[in-house]
Amino acid sequence: MSLQVTILTPERPFWNGQAEEIILPTETGEMGVLKNHAPIITGLDVGAMLIRTKEQWKSVAVMGGFAVVKRNQVTILANEAEASETINPEEAKNEFELAKANLEKAEGVKQKVEANFTFKRAKARFQVVKSTNKLA
Repeated sequence: MSLQVTILTPERPFWNGQAEEIILPTETGEMGVLKNHAPIITGLDVGAMLIRTKEQWKSVAVMGGFAVVKRNQVTILANEAEASETINPEEAKNEFELAKANLEKAEGVKQKVEANFTFKRAKARFQVVKSTNKLA
């Protein structure tokens, strides 16, 4: 028996399948989930989520949300999700570098908050592309 993982976004069901292990980007750091994990509800941060199926690792950029783990079922309610296969690696790298530069030169609270969110989003997309190339 493995984990039954469902990722839902406001637009559509994003992914549904069996996994041996998942790694979630929670608000307090990364959290691994294996079968028979204790029940938990956790907030998700913007970041890279890894799913290990029997065949391979799959990488997904999640843009915040919540995860519920109970009886080997993991339900992820994500604000937005993007699979590594749909991300252009060169574009993701350029967006990451631009967001990093903008964050460094941001001034004022509002500008820093907006730049930080853009940076975290760009970083998640770039991490997903990089991790997919390493895991393949």
